[in-house]
Amino acid sequence: MTPRAVVFDIGNVLIEWLPERFFDAEIGEARRKDLFASVDLHYANDLVDRGGHFQTTIADCAAKHPDWHDEVMMWHDRWLDIAGPDIPHSVRILRALKGNGVPVFALSNFGIGTFELAEPVYPFLSEFDRRYISGYMGMAKPDAEVYAAVEADCGVPPEGLLFADDRHENIAAAVARGWQGHLFDGPEGFAKRLVADGLLTEEQAQ
Repeated sequence: MTPRAVVFDIGNVLIEWLPERFFDAEIGEARRKDLFASVDLHYANDLVDRGGHFQTTIADCAAKHPDWHDEVMMWHDRWLDIAGPDIPHSVRILRALKGNGVPVFALSNFGIGTFELAEPVYPFLSEFDRRYISGYMGMAKPDAEVYAAVEADCGVPPEGLLFADDRHENIAAAVARGWQGHLFDGPEGFAKRLVADGLLTEEQAQ
């Protein structure tokens, strides 16, 4: 069926999220590899995404790894340098869908503290019709309860939801519940999908 609403992940769909790139530039690739092998920064970030206090969680991680304390604290102190820039074509797609009257939702693993940092910098984060942000929900993708919470709240049946995410496991979890899924590997492919579904014109998809 034609999707009735489009659900956007945020990281690597609307905003680039490549922490390794940031640390390569700051401390060099070799030290970054040592850092990520010694400290599970992605696990610390997952705790934040599931509702953990941003500063406290990262500071606790830094305290457990004194040899890497300053580098770990960059995850907090330089977070806005890590998260970005935006992906302009994806933002145009979001706004074109809204202009066509298609409901647009956000479903993203994003911490409370980090989202509060990002929202003033990326105004389009305020343009969704509904936002499902994991930190506020206390749950995260790909857990089934996240998708169930969206279904219970949004008023659109699962088969009417088209979900774009850059991670296969997040799409698979949504599709298992009857959602339509698009594994995002760039805005061009997503734009073509939306044209094929009749949600955007060729011109709007540019």
